[in-house]
Amino acid sequence: MTLTTSPHPDLLRLRFPAGLRLTPEQFELLCAENREAVLELAADGHVIAMTPTGSETSGRNSELLFQLQRFAKASGSWKVFESSGGFRLPDGSVVSPDASLVRLDRWQALSAEERRRFAPLCPDLVVELASPSDEGPRGVAALRQKMAAYQRNGARLGWLVLPEERAVEVWLSAGDPQRLESPVLLTAPPEFPGLSLHLAEIWSA
Repeated sequence: MTLTTSPHPDLLRLRFPAGLRLTPEQFELLCAENREAVLELAADGHVIAMTPTGSETSGRNSELLFQLQRFAKASGSWKVFESSGGFRLPDGSVVSPDASLVRLDRWQALSAEERRRFAPLCPDLVVELASPSDEGPRGVAALRQKMAAYQRNGARLGWLVLPEERAVEVWLSAGDPQRLESPVLLTAPPEFPGLSLHLAEIWSA
């Protein structure tokens, strides 16, 4: 199998034997040797090549991160991560949510070495920003599978934001997701006091 993660194939081409499965440790070495690649590791050990987002989705993700950063700084109890940060989940997968929050005490409990690598935890809040026109790992169906995996691995809250539908799927720590149609203000449960998203800014970004 060949994974090409650049529009210029000669610049970056990763080749793997068909059926190859990697451990999280092997995946970390692969990423260290191919820093230009955007990769994730599935729980079964296969490597997923992530395609770049469109510019519109990137702008919306910037607004999302701005709002989460504003909340985290005001609260003083949370740490924000953007889409290039990887987390090693309990099931052995390594994933990079579009945005995420980790309680500061959980982050501070990690060793310096754990913080430098893929942090061995599931974020408390995970947010994925869908682009329905995309296929593959950034498509809506694939993102729903990721949301379910976050839920299984201990995420306390997940938001799947669907800009083209003006809708949000709310994934709590258990149970089926709840779909909200055209919400203006998205508020979090009591475990995230004061957290909300002003969605008009994200829809128009």
